[in-house]
Amino acid sequence: MSAFKQRAIFDDVVGELSAALFSSFRRKDQRHKAETYLHGLLTTVGRKTIRNIAAQVGGPADTEQSLHHFISSSPWDWRPVRAALTDYLEQMSSPQAWVVRAMQIPKGGEYSVGVDRIFAPHLGEMFRGQQAFGVWLASEELSAPVNWRMLLPDQWVSDPERRGRAGVPDGARPETPDECAVAAVLDTAQYGSPARRPVVIDLRRGDPHTAMPHLTASGVPVLARISSSCRVTVADRALPGFGAGALPARRILEAVKGLRRPVSWADPAAHGATRTSLVAAIPVSFPSPEGVRPRPLLLLGEWLDPSRPPVQLWLTDLTQMPMAALLRLTKLTHRVDRDFAHVGTTTGLLDYAGRSFQGWHRHITLASAAHAAHVLTAENYVMGRAA
Repeated sequence: MSAFKQRAIFDDVVGELSAALFSSFRRKDQRHKAETYLHGLLTTVGRKTIRNIAAQVGGPADTEQSLHHFISSSPWDWRPVRAALTDYLEQMSSPQAWVVRAMQIPKGGEYSVGVDRIFAPHLGEMFRGQQAFGVWLASEELSAPVNWRMLLPDQWVSDPERRGRAGVPDGARPETPDECAVAAVLDTAQYGSPARRPVVIDLRRGDPHTAMPHLTASGVPVLARISSSCRVTVADRALPGFGAGALPARRILEAVKGLRRPVSWADPAAHGATRTSLVAAIPVSFPSPEGVRPRPLLLLGEWLDPSRPPVQLWLTDLTQMPMAALLRLTKLTHRVDRDFAHVGTTTGLLDYAGRSFQGWHRHITLASAAHAAHVLTAENYVMGRAA
């Protein structure tokens, strides 16, 4: 495909996406600024700050001031834009799941909203900055974020001066990372989209016993990664551990190694190379008070080395889904990690340089749209849909 045709695909995708996303803006000048900012996010080299975007798109001398006002102060609501992005991606990409991913944003100063000393599990250490949770629509071919929630430490909620300076909404309250991640999903479920995809979420550092019921009560199926020490009850009387009460998940899986079966899956982090894991799925439930019927769950274990402990443990209420399909859903986290590293970091997800709560949300919304435009352009280019 020629560079001219590739550019035509890019223009078509961005134009169609802009029309779908920015129809909620009441004024024509707001729609124009949103489209300008989106183009800037996609074409600016280096950090996607408002200053760099203004320099890239050119125009009047006051472009930077105009874009700064549009992001930081203009009274437009980002939620309808995110809802429209969700609907658009549902139609264009056939997502298989909603994947919740934590995003750490290093910051040198102390005045940007949400900044604190935060533990980053993937780094195994503390860092100074912001942390947010994104909900990504994901398939084996592509993924894109459609909603975000920033983790607000106590000092950003309880200190009136900080709240006022950063524009933190009155209803905001301190949250644990677990609560923030779950709330991001519940917010997404309110967008009104008819598709409630399975939620793939990491609850290893939280309390699955509390978090999962909140999600299932909203009608969203859950596939949650858990720690090896998470305690569940074996629900099949034919299996080891039945009647023994709540047991650590790893102990249950170690007792049923004979039930493991090989499952092949495509690794998006290695350009779709085929991998094989050993997998077992065991009927379990959470411990429940006497007289209360427990909700049926499956405990899913994955082994890469048959002689070692399972490398991942998952709980799900998708009890009728085959374990091969469940395992492949868990691998969508690799798709999201890959797209974040190769696309999201280049379309501005980490680059907001302002300090306000509203400004961050508006920037991250348009950066998510830029990410979607990028991956959809690449998909169209590969498939030749616009040739």
